[in-house]
Amino acid sequence: MPNPFVHIELTTGDVKQAKQFYRALFDWKLTDQKMGPGMVYTMIDVGKGTGGGLQAKPMPDAPTGWLPYVEVEDVKKTLAKAEKKGAKILLDYHEIPGGMGSLGIFLDPTGAMLGVWAAAPKRAPARKPAAKKKR
Repeated sequence: MPNPFVHIELTTGDVKQAKQFYRALFDWKLTDQKMGPGMVYTMIDVGKGTGGGLQAKPMPDAPTGWLPYVEVEDVKKTLAKAEKKGAKILLDYHEIPGGMGSLGIFLDPTGAMLGVWAAAPKRAPARKPAAKKKR
């Protein structure tokens, strides 16, 4: 199965300015989501096509830039395969809070950064217990 690009993420030192700029430039719909204590992630809805997200740099020396993510079946297996083929793992398997899925990031042998993403398996809806019969 081919692996499509499914998410493109901007990491920046000035989230407020980036949100103002891209909202005005492209008319994207931006929605903030709390991802844990002190962490906000902004989802980017582009209307049609691949959307993405916007976040503050996770550490001061992190680069500002866009990072594409490719959908995979298994993040751990894909990272292991990439490493075996010469990639350097930058972010090992990481589960996203709230059961959304998992991701990892690597540098390919040419120095290009790429993320891989696997959505969490869909769970069957919880079944309601059978109603007790009245006697």
